[in-house]
Amino acid sequence: MQRLDELKLPHLAMEDQGFAEDPLPHFAAARAQHPWLATCAFGHVVHQYDAIKDLLYLDHSLIGAYTDVVDIMGARDTSWGRFQQESMLGSTGETHARMRRVLAPAFTPQQAKKHRPLMREVIAKQLDEWVPKGAFDFEEFASYFPISVMCSLIGASPTVIPAIKSSLEAFGMSMSMDREILPQLVKAMDVLDAFVQDLVAQRLKARKPAGEEDLLEILVSTLDDGGLSERELYDVLIFLFVAGYDTSKNALTLAMDSLIRQPALYQRCATSLDYCRKVIEESFRFLTTSTIARTVTKDIVYRDVLIPEGSLLFFTVNVAGRDPTAIADPDSFDPDREQAKKHIAFGQGVHICLGQFIARAQIEEGLHQIAQRMRNPRRTGPSSWRPFFGVSGLRGLPIAFDPAAALEEVG
Repeated sequence: MQRLDELKLPHLAMEDQGFAEDPLPHFAAARAQHPWLATCAFGHVVHQYDAIKDLLYLDHSLIGAYTDVVDIMGARDTSWGRFQQESMLGSTGETHARMRRVLAPAFTPQQAKKHRPLMREVIAKQLDEWVPKGAFDFEEFASYFPISVMCSLIGASPTVIPAIKSSLEAFGMSMSMDREILPQLVKAMDVLDAFVQDLVAQRLKARKPAGEEDLLEILVSTLDDGGLSERELYDVLIFLFVAGYDTSKNALTLAMDSLIRQPALYQRCATSLDYCRKVIEESFRFLTTSTIARTVTKDIVYRDVLIPEGSLLFFTVNVAGRDPTAIADPDSFDPDREQAKKHIAFGQGVHICLGQFIARAQIEEGLHQIAQRMRNPRRTGPSSWRPFFGVSGLRGLPIAFDPAAALEEVG
Protein backbone atom coordinates (compact mmCIF):
# COMPACT_ATOMS: atom_id res chain seq x y z
CA MET A 1 0.00 0.00 0.00
CA GLN A 2 1.23 3.51 -0.85
CA ARG A 3 0.24 6.89 0.48
CA LEU A 4 -1.38 9.27 -1.96
CA ASP A 5 1.45 11.77 -1.62
CA GLU A 6 4.08 9.09 -2.36
CA LEU A 7 2.67 8.17 -5.76
CA LYS A 8 4.21 9.45 -8.98
CA LEU A 9 1.12 10.87 -10.65
CA PRO A 10 0.35 12.80 -13.83
CA HIS A 11 -0.50 16.48 -13.45
CA LEU A 12 -3.67 18.07 -14.85
CA ALA A 13 -3.46 21.83 -15.37
CA MET A 14 -7.20 22.23 -14.87
CA GLU A 15 -6.84 25.95 -14.08
CA ASP A 16 -5.63 26.70 -17.64
CA GLN A 17 -8.09 27.97 -20.22
CA GLY A 18 -6.59 25.65 -22.81
CA PHE A 19 -7.47 22.69 -20.60
CA ALA A 20 -11.07 23.87 -20.28
CA GLU A 21 -11.38 24.20 -24.06
CA ASP A 22 -10.48 20.54 -24.69
CA PRO A 23 -10.03 18.48 -21.51
CA LEU A 24 -10.53 14.95 -22.84
CA PRO A 25 -7.05 14.45 -24.38
CA HIS A 26 -5.51 15.53 -21.06
CA PHE A 27 -7.52 12.89 -19.20
CA ALA A 28 -6.57 10.24 -21.75
CA ALA A 29 -2.88 11.05 -21.22
CA ALA A 30 -3.33 11.02 -17.44
CA ARG A 31 -5.14 7.68 -17.61
CA ALA A 32 -2.17 6.17 -19.43
CA GLN A 33 0.05 7.04 -16.44
CA HIS A 34 -2.38 6.21 -13.62
CA PRO A 35 -5.81 4.60 -13.99
CA TRP A 36 -7.71 6.85 -11.60
CA LEU A 37 -5.55 9.51 -9.93
CA ALA A 38 -3.74 12.70 -10.91
CA THR A 39 -2.56 15.90 -9.28
CA CYS A 40 -3.77 19.43 -9.90
CA ALA A 41 -2.81 22.89 -8.66
CA PHE A 42 -4.84 22.58 -5.45
CA GLY A 43 -4.83 18.89 -4.57
CA HIS A 44 -5.55 15.55 -6.23
CA VAL A 45 -7.96 14.55 -8.99
CA VAL A 46 -10.08 11.39 -9.06
CA HIS A 47 -10.88 10.98 -12.74
CA GLN A 48 -12.09 7.41 -13.31
CA TYR A 49 -15.85 6.75 -13.35
CA ASP A 50 -15.91 3.79 -10.94
CA ALA A 51 -13.47 5.42 -8.51
CA ILE A 52 -15.53 8.62 -8.48
CA LYS A 53 -18.74 6.68 -7.82
CA ASP A 54 -17.18 4.54 -5.09
CA LEU A 55 -15.45 7.34 -3.22
CA LEU A 56 -18.32 9.83 -3.32
CA TYR A 57 -20.38 7.34 -1.34
CA LEU A 58 -17.93 7.49 1.57
CA ASP A 59 -19.83 10.21 3.40
CA HIS A 60 -18.28 9.15 6.72
CA SER A 61 -14.84 10.16 5.39
CA LEU A 62 -15.58 13.15 3.13
CA ILE A 63 -17.07 16.61 3.48
CA GLY A 64 -17.67 19.36 0.97
CA ALA A 65 -14.39 21.22 0.49
CA TYR A 66 -15.91 24.65 0.96
CA THR A 67 -13.64 25.69 3.84
CA ASP A 68 -10.60 24.70 1.79
CA VAL A 69 -11.90 26.61 -1.22
CA VAL A 70 -12.60 29.69 0.92
CA ASP A 71 -9.03 29.54 2.20
CA ILE A 72 -7.62 29.15 -1.32
CA MET A 73 -9.66 32.19 -2.35
CA GLY A 74 -8.52 34.19 0.71
CA ALA A 75 -12.17 34.79 1.61
CA ARG A 76 -12.45 33.83 5.30
CA ASP A 77 -13.76 37.22 6.45
CA THR A 78 -16.17 37.88 3.57
CA SER A 79 -19.92 37.40 3.23
CA TRP A 80 -19.31 35.00 0.35
CA GLY A 81 -16.87 32.98 2.44
CA ARG A 82 -19.41 32.67 5.27
CA PHE A 83 -22.07 31.47 2.84
CA GLN A 84 -19.79 28.85 1.30
CA GLN A 85 -19.04 27.34 4.70
CA GLU A 86 -22.50 27.58 6.29
CA SER A 87 -24.95 26.90 3.47
CA MET A 88 -26.49 23.47 2.97
CA LEU A 89 -23.70 22.26 0.69
CA GLY A 90 -21.07 23.30 3.21
CA SER A 91 -22.87 21.89 6.25
CA THR A 92 -22.23 18.43 7.66
CA GLY A 93 -23.63 15.93 10.14
CA GLU A 94 -26.90 16.67 11.93
CA THR A 95 -27.07 20.25 10.60
CA HIS A 96 -26.99 19.00 7.01
CA ALA A 97 -29.41 16.15 7.76
CA ARG A 98 -31.87 18.53 9.44
CA MET A 99 -31.81 20.96 6.53
CA ARG A 100 -32.36 18.19 3.99
CA ARG A 101 -35.23 16.74 6.05
CA VAL A 102 -36.91 20.13 6.12
CA LEU A 103 -36.44 20.81 2.42
CA ALA A 104 -36.81 17.34 0.88
CA PRO A 105 -40.65 17.33 0.69
CA ALA A 106 -40.52 20.33 -1.67
CA PHE A 107 -38.15 18.59 -4.09
CA THR A 108 -39.61 15.14 -4.64
CA PRO A 109 -40.35 13.67 -8.08
CA GLN A 110 -44.03 14.30 -7.35
CA GLN A 111 -43.37 17.99 -6.73
CA ALA A 112 -41.33 18.23 -9.92
CA LYS A 113 -44.22 16.70 -11.87
CA LYS A 114 -46.60 19.16 -10.24
CA HIS A 115 -44.47 22.07 -11.51
CA ARG A 116 -44.28 20.89 -15.13
CA PRO A 117 -47.30 22.94 -16.33
CA LEU A 118 -45.71 26.07 -14.89
CA MET A 119 -42.41 25.22 -16.62
CA ARG A 120 -44.23 24.79 -19.93
CA GLU A 121 -45.96 28.10 -19.47
CA VAL A 122 -42.69 29.90 -18.71
CA ILE A 123 -40.77 28.52 -21.70
CA ALA A 124 -43.70 29.11 -24.06
CA LYS A 125 -43.86 32.77 -23.07
CA GLN A 126 -40.10 33.13 -23.45
CA LEU A 127 -40.16 31.49 -26.88
CA ASP A 128 -42.93 33.84 -28.02
CA GLU A 129 -40.60 36.71 -27.21
CA TRP A 130 -37.35 35.32 -28.63
CA VAL A 131 -38.28 33.09 -31.60
CA PRO A 132 -39.24 35.93 -34.00
CA LYS A 133 -35.59 37.07 -33.90
CA GLY A 134 -34.51 34.02 -35.89
CA ALA A 135 -31.00 34.16 -34.41
CA PHE A 136 -29.44 34.80 -31.01
CA ASP A 137 -26.95 33.52 -28.47
CA PHE A 138 -28.58 30.35 -27.16
CA GLU A 139 -26.66 30.49 -23.89
CA GLU A 140 -28.12 33.92 -23.19
CA PHE A 141 -31.60 32.67 -24.13
CA ALA A 142 -31.18 29.62 -21.88
CA SER A 143 -30.09 31.77 -18.94
CA TYR A 144 -33.54 33.37 -18.62
CA PHE A 145 -35.45 30.08 -18.44
CA PRO A 146 -34.38 28.65 -15.04
CA ILE A 147 -34.44 32.02 -13.30
CA SER A 148 -37.93 32.72 -14.66
CA VAL A 149 -39.11 29.30 -13.46
CA MET A 150 -37.66 29.94 -10.01
CA CYS A 151 -39.37 33.33 -9.80
CA SER A 152 -42.65 31.68 -10.72
CA LEU A 153 -42.18 28.90 -8.17
CA ILE A 154 -41.65 31.36 -5.32
CA GLY A 155 -44.16 33.96 -6.47
CA ALA A 156 -41.58 36.66 -7.28
CA SER A 157 -42.20 39.14 -10.08
CA PRO A 158 -40.03 38.54 -13.18
CA THR A 159 -39.15 42.22 -12.96
CA VAL A 160 -36.48 41.24 -10.41
CA ILE A 161 -34.51 39.28 -13.00
CA PRO A 162 -32.37 42.13 -14.38
CA ALA A 163 -31.34 43.10 -10.85
CA ILE A 164 -30.09 39.65 -9.84
CA LYS A 165 -29.10 37.92 -13.10
CA SER A 166 -25.56 39.31 -13.20
CA SER A 167 -25.08 38.30 -9.56
CA LEU A 168 -26.20 34.76 -10.33
CA GLU A 169 -23.80 34.66 -13.26
CA ALA A 170 -20.94 35.80 -11.04
CA PHE A 171 -21.88 33.30 -8.33
CA GLY A 172 -21.59 30.51 -10.88
CA MET A 173 -17.83 31.08 -10.76
CA SER A 174 -17.67 30.35 -7.02
CA MET A 175 -15.67 27.15 -7.33
CA SER A 176 -13.42 28.26 -10.18
CA MET A 177 -10.48 28.75 -7.77
CA ASP A 178 -9.68 32.18 -9.24
CA ARG A 179 -8.83 34.69 -6.50
CA GLU A 180 -9.13 37.63 -8.89
CA ILE A 181 -12.91 37.28 -9.01
CA LEU A 182 -13.41 37.41 -5.23
CA PRO A 183 -14.65 41.05 -5.27
CA GLN A 184 -17.31 40.05 -7.80
CA LEU A 185 -18.36 37.10 -5.64
CA VAL A 186 -18.69 39.26 -2.52
CA LYS A 187 -20.74 41.85 -4.41
CA ALA A 188 -22.96 39.11 -5.87
CA MET A 189 -23.47 37.61 -2.41
CA ASP A 190 -24.51 40.94 -0.95
CA VAL A 191 -26.96 41.64 -3.79
CA LEU A 192 -28.58 38.21 -3.49
CA ASP A 193 -28.69 38.40 0.30
CA ALA A 194 -30.54 41.71 0.21
CA PHE A 195 -32.89 40.31 -2.45
CA VAL A 196 -33.92 37.20 -0.50
CA GLN A 197 -34.25 39.06 2.79
CA ASP A 198 -36.66 41.49 1.15
CA LEU A 199 -38.49 38.57 -0.48
CA VAL A 200 -39.03 36.88 2.88
CA ALA A 201 -40.01 40.14 4.60
CA GLN A 202 -42.69 40.79 1.97
CA ARG A 203 -44.04 37.25 2.27
CA LEU A 204 -44.19 37.45 6.07
CA LYS A 205 -46.44 40.48 5.64
CA ALA A 206 -48.76 38.65 3.22
CA ARG A 207 -48.83 34.88 3.70
CA LYS A 208 -50.42 32.49 1.20
CA PRO A 209 -53.59 30.77 2.44
CA ALA A 210 -53.88 27.00 2.77
CA GLY A 211 -54.28 25.37 -0.61
CA GLU A 212 -52.47 28.20 -2.43
CA GLU A 213 -48.96 27.62 -1.09
CA ASP A 214 -46.03 28.13 -3.44
CA LEU A 215 -42.42 27.08 -2.86
CA LEU A 216 -41.63 30.28 -0.96
CA GLU A 217 -44.57 29.73 1.37
CA ILE A 218 -43.38 26.19 2.09
CA LEU A 219 -39.90 27.47 2.89
CA VAL A 220 -41.09 30.42 4.98
CA SER A 221 -43.30 28.08 6.99
CA THR A 222 -40.13 26.40 8.28
CA LEU A 223 -39.59 29.52 10.38
CA ASP A 224 -42.91 28.88 12.11
CA ASP A 225 -41.91 25.46 13.45
CA GLY A 226 -38.21 26.16 13.91
CA GLY A 227 -37.12 23.90 11.06
CA LEU A 228 -34.81 26.63 9.76
CA SER A 229 -33.41 29.79 11.30
CA GLU A 230 -33.80 33.08 9.43
CA ARG A 231 -30.16 32.95 8.31
CA GLU A 232 -30.55 29.37 7.11
CA LEU A 233 -33.69 30.31 5.19
CA TYR A 234 -31.91 33.18 3.45
CA ASP A 235 -29.01 30.91 2.56
CA VAL A 236 -31.34 28.20 1.24
CA LEU A 237 -33.07 30.70 -1.04
CA ILE A 238 -29.75 32.00 -2.34
CA PHE A 239 -28.60 28.44 -2.90
CA LEU A 240 -31.78 27.54 -4.81
CA PHE A 241 -31.45 30.52 -7.11
CA VAL A 242 -27.75 29.94 -7.71
CA ALA A 243 -27.91 26.16 -8.14
CA GLY A 244 -31.02 26.30 -10.28
CA TYR A 245 -29.63 29.01 -12.52
CA ASP A 246 -26.12 28.13 -13.57
CA THR A 247 -26.22 24.36 -13.82
CA SER A 248 -29.58 24.27 -15.64
CA LYS A 249 -28.56 27.00 -18.07
CA ASN A 250 -25.25 25.31 -18.83
CA ALA A 251 -26.79 21.85 -19.11
CA LEU A 252 -29.44 23.02 -21.59
CA THR A 253 -26.79 24.83 -23.64
CA LEU A 254 -24.54 21.75 -23.73
CA ALA A 255 -27.50 19.62 -24.83
CA MET A 256 -28.29 22.03 -27.67
CA ASP A 257 -24.65 22.03 -28.74
CA SER A 258 -24.73 18.24 -29.06
CA LEU A 259 -28.09 18.19 -30.84
CA ILE A 260 -27.12 20.80 -33.44
CA ARG A 261 -24.63 18.23 -34.71
CA GLN A 262 -27.33 15.57 -35.03
CA PRO A 263 -30.41 17.17 -36.63
CA ALA A 264 -32.43 13.94 -36.75
CA LEU A 265 -32.21 13.59 -32.97
CA TYR A 266 -33.19 17.21 -32.48
CA GLN A 267 -36.28 16.77 -34.68
CA ARG A 268 -37.45 13.84 -32.55
CA CYS A 269 -37.34 16.10 -29.49
CA ALA A 270 -40.10 18.22 -31.02
CA THR A 271 -42.56 15.34 -31.18
CA SER A 272 -41.79 13.31 -28.06
CA LEU A 273 -41.28 14.44 -24.48
CA ASP A 274 -40.25 10.87 -23.63
CA TYR A 275 -37.44 11.13 -26.16
CA CYS A 276 -36.40 14.46 -24.62
CA ARG A 277 -35.93 12.59 -21.33
CA LYS A 278 -33.55 10.16 -23.05
CA VAL A 279 -31.68 13.02 -24.69
CA ILE A 280 -31.19 14.88 -21.44
CA GLU A 281 -29.99 11.77 -19.59
CA GLU A 282 -27.52 11.10 -22.41
CA SER A 283 -26.43 14.74 -22.34
CA PHE A 284 -25.74 14.48 -18.61
CA ARG A 285 -23.61 11.42 -19.40
CA PHE A 286 -21.86 12.94 -22.42
CA LEU A 287 -20.69 16.20 -20.86
CA THR A 288 -22.08 17.81 -17.76
CA THR A 289 -21.41 20.86 -15.67
CA SER A 290 -19.69 20.20 -12.35
CA THR A 291 -16.42 19.20 -10.75
CA ILE A 292 -17.07 18.16 -7.13
CA ALA A 293 -14.54 19.08 -4.44
CA ARG A 294 -14.28 17.09 -1.20
CA THR A 295 -12.00 17.20 1.84
CA VAL A 296 -11.00 13.89 3.44
CA THR A 297 -11.89 13.85 7.15
CA LYS A 298 -10.68 10.32 7.94
CA ASP A 299 -7.98 8.20 6.30
CA ILE A 300 -9.32 6.23 3.33
CA VAL A 301 -7.77 3.12 1.83
CA TYR A 302 -8.99 2.55 -1.72
CA ARG A 303 -7.44 0.30 -4.37
CA ASP A 304 -4.38 -0.12 -2.15
CA VAL A 305 -3.83 3.64 -1.89
CA LEU A 306 -3.95 5.44 1.47
CA ILE A 307 -5.67 8.80 1.04
CA PRO A 308 -4.80 10.64 4.25
CA GLU A 309 -7.05 12.88 6.31
CA GLY A 310 -6.89 16.47 5.09
CA SER A 311 -6.44 15.59 1.40
CA LEU A 312 -8.32 17.84 -1.04
CA LEU A 313 -9.90 15.77 -3.82
CA PHE A 314 -11.53 16.94 -7.03
CA PHE A 315 -13.99 14.49 -8.62
CA THR A 316 -14.36 15.19 -12.34
CA VAL A 317 -18.01 14.23 -12.60
CA ASN A 318 -18.39 16.49 -15.64
CA VAL A 319 -16.30 14.18 -17.86
CA ALA A 320 -16.73 10.86 -16.00
CA GLY A 321 -19.26 9.68 -18.58
CA ARG A 322 -16.59 9.83 -21.27
CA ASP A 323 -14.35 7.33 -19.47
CA PRO A 324 -13.63 4.47 -21.92
CA THR A 325 -12.72 2.13 -19.05
CA ALA A 326 -16.31 2.26 -17.81
CA ILE A 327 -18.56 3.38 -20.68
CA ALA A 328 -18.84 1.64 -24.06
CA ASP A 329 -18.35 3.93 -27.06
CA PRO A 330 -18.25 6.97 -24.74
CA ASP A 331 -17.70 9.61 -27.44
CA SER A 332 -20.89 8.72 -29.31
CA PHE A 333 -23.96 10.80 -28.40
CA ASP A 334 -26.71 8.17 -28.45
CA PRO A 335 -29.91 8.77 -26.44
CA ASP A 336 -31.08 5.22 -27.21
CA ARG A 337 -28.00 3.56 -25.73
CA GLU A 338 -28.42 0.98 -23.00
CA GLN A 339 -27.10 2.83 -19.95
CA ALA A 340 -25.60 -0.02 -17.94
CA LYS A 341 -23.75 2.58 -15.88
CA LYS A 342 -25.85 5.62 -15.13
CA HIS A 343 -24.39 9.11 -15.24
CA ILE A 344 -23.35 10.67 -11.94
CA ALA A 345 -24.02 14.28 -12.91
CA PHE A 346 -25.89 14.96 -9.66
CA GLY A 347 -23.25 13.44 -7.40
CA GLN A 348 -23.60 10.55 -4.96
CA GLY A 349 -24.24 9.97 -1.27
CA VAL A 350 -25.91 12.28 1.24
CA HIS A 351 -24.92 15.37 -0.74
CA ILE A 352 -26.58 14.21 -3.96
CA CYS A 353 -28.30 17.16 -5.62
CA LEU A 354 -31.57 17.93 -3.85
CA GLY A 355 -33.02 19.70 -6.89
CA GLN A 356 -32.25 17.00 -9.44
CA PHE A 357 -35.89 16.13 -10.20
CA ILE A 358 -36.88 19.75 -10.75
CA ALA A 359 -33.77 20.27 -12.89
CA ARG A 360 -34.58 17.27 -15.05
CA ALA A 361 -38.23 18.30 -15.49
CA GLN A 362 -37.28 21.86 -16.33
CA ILE A 363 -34.70 20.96 -18.98
CA GLU A 364 -36.90 18.28 -20.54
CA GLU A 365 -39.90 20.59 -20.84
CA GLY A 366 -37.70 23.39 -22.16
CA LEU A 367 -36.04 21.26 -24.81
CA HIS A 368 -39.38 19.82 -25.97
CA GLN A 369 -40.83 23.23 -26.76
CA ILE A 370 -37.57 24.70 -28.04
CA ALA A 371 -37.33 21.91 -30.63
CA GLN A 372 -40.87 22.72 -31.82
CA ARG A 373 -40.34 26.45 -32.14
CA MET A 374 -36.72 26.63 -33.32
CA ARG A 375 -36.39 24.41 -36.38
CA ASN A 376 -33.13 23.56 -38.14
CA PRO A 377 -30.77 25.26 -35.65
CA ARG A 378 -27.24 25.92 -36.89
CA ARG A 379 -24.18 27.56 -35.42
CA THR A 380 -23.32 31.05 -36.61
CA GLY A 381 -20.11 31.53 -34.62
CA PRO A 382 -17.70 29.96 -32.13
CA SER A 383 -18.09 29.37 -28.42
CA SER A 384 -15.56 29.61 -25.62
CA TRP A 385 -15.52 27.65 -22.37
CA ARG A 386 -15.96 28.51 -18.74
CA PRO A 387 -13.21 27.45 -16.29
CA PHE A 388 -13.00 23.70 -15.78
CA PHE A 389 -13.03 23.90 -11.97
CA GLY A 390 -16.49 24.30 -10.44
CA VAL A 391 -19.43 24.78 -12.81
CA SER A 392 -18.15 24.42 -16.36
CA GLY A 393 -19.90 24.79 -19.70
CA LEU A 394 -20.07 26.83 -22.85
CA ARG A 395 -19.73 30.58 -22.96
CA GLY A 396 -21.89 31.59 -25.84
CA LEU A 397 -23.67 29.44 -28.44
CA PRO A 398 -24.61 31.72 -31.35
CA ILE A 399 -27.25 30.10 -33.54
CA ALA A 400 -29.75 30.83 -36.28
CA PHE A 401 -32.89 28.80 -36.89
CA ASP A 402 -36.21 28.70 -38.73
CA PRO A 403 -38.99 30.10 -36.50
CA ALA A 404 -42.07 27.90 -36.18
CA ALA A 405 -45.31 27.64 -34.26
CA ALA A 406 -45.78 25.12 -31.47
CA LEU A 407 -47.24 21.75 -32.46
CA GLU A 408 -50.93 21.32 -31.74
CA GLU A 409 -50.45 17.75 -30.61
CA VAL A 410 -47.28 16.41 -29.00
CA GLY A 411 -46.22 12.96 -27.95
